[in-house]
Amino acid sequence: MTASTTPVAATMPRPAMILRLVAGRGTFRISVQVMSVALATVWAADSFGHFTNALGLCAWLPLATATPEKAALKVLPRTRLLTPTLARMVLGLSAAPVLALLVVLAPVAVLAPTSAATTYLAAATWAAGTGLLMTVAGLNRLRGRPSLDAGAFGASAVVVVVVTATTWQVEWAPQFHLLLLVGGIVLVTGCALAALPREWVRPGPRPGHRLLPRLARTTSLLGVSDIADALGASVIYLVLAASGQVTDSGPLYLALIASTTICQFLFYLLRVAQPATSARLRGTGGDAGRLRALGLLRGAGRFGGGFAAVFAVLATVPATRELLLGAGAGLPVVLGVLVCVEIGLFLTVMFAGYLLENTDNKILVVTSSSALVGLLAAGVFAVALVPVLGAVGGIVVLVLALTVKAHTMRRMLLRTRPELRARTAPAAPSPTTTP
Repeated sequence: MTASTTPVAATMPRPAMILRLVAGRGTFRISVQVMSVALATVWAADSFGHFTNALGLCAWLPLATATPEKAALKVLPRTRLLTPTLARMVLGLSAAPVLALLVVLAPVAVLAPTSAATTYLAAATWAAGTGLLMTVAGLNRLRGRPSLDAGAFGASAVVVVVVTATTWQVEWAPQFHLLLLVGGIVLVTGCALAALPREWVRPGPRPGHRLLPRLARTTSLLGVSDIADALGASVIYLVLAASGQVTDSGPLYLALIASTTICQFLFYLLRVAQPATSARLRGTGGDAGRLRALGLLRGAGRFGGGFAAVFAVLATVPATRELLLGAGAGLPVVLGVLVCVEIGLFLTVMFAGYLLENTDNKILVVTSSSALVGLLAAGVFAVALVPVLGAVGGIVVLVLALTVKAHTMRRMLLRTRPELRARTAPAAPSPTTTP
């Protein structure tokens, strides 16, 4: 083995290391959620609404800039060596949007530091920078140094806590708060990049003319599902702002804190396990993964359809409709119940898609297409329900969009893999003779 090659760690980390990884990411996620709750007591409802609306609209960016990591975690365990060329390509794809946002943010922040443009650009840059840090951390895990992942996100959590505490004391405007977060994530990411091998970061020979397009295609197909899910939520915030209900962004954002925390926790565990899963589901091993995913999608579709029917009935009865709208103190209860439904459905559909994505590349058309259908459904449902139901309608939109996505993915899977229908159909009764 040459000095320029590094073996890929395609096995699950030890339990003690997994606990460290979860502690690092968990601390960061908790610090972000605490930030949201703490700042709700600092700013007026309008300022906090614009702040949470900006974060909600940019919630898809970390997933978008971290998609190259997802491609690396799937592809590299199926190759013998992690080459510097491939590592540079992954970093380049992940860093490009962050650099572009920084170039635009800098002059806007100087010329109009308290403008709405600065708010949204700073939120977008911080979100994209978080995704880039995920990619860098994933490459460090693949080269057998997972502790750098925990350290980087632990340091990011410290940045969030310090900036939030300062804003809470000084009452900085949302723009200054977000700009400081941007500076912190850039500093932490720079330190994490410095820990990578030099040949992975420095410019090198141009990759083969087929390598970059193939990696870009795999990356885009793998990223569609996660990005579409996040965009579905962003569409809701967009409709709230367009319909003059931006103040409802605060209750919706706070209600989805539990969902975001739990779902991102499982999302991260799946990323940690992805190299081993990819190796296990390769070739003939993919049949078991596809069958299990089919069963999960069937259950999710039935559950979501039942929820839609019950909600439609309750919404047509005046007494229960008032309860669903959650007037006064009843709003947190209604939002809490709906969030529990959304969490269960999201985790089921996400795990089914995860199994399919790690079988073969042909199946990526199924997962990405069904995600786009779900995003389209989220847009239609948001326009119809959010102006009427506000924050409650936003969570209902997420549940209905997930139901459409699960149904579409199952139908497309059976269409592309018709042999699965025969394997899941109940066995015909054996013929019997009567005397």
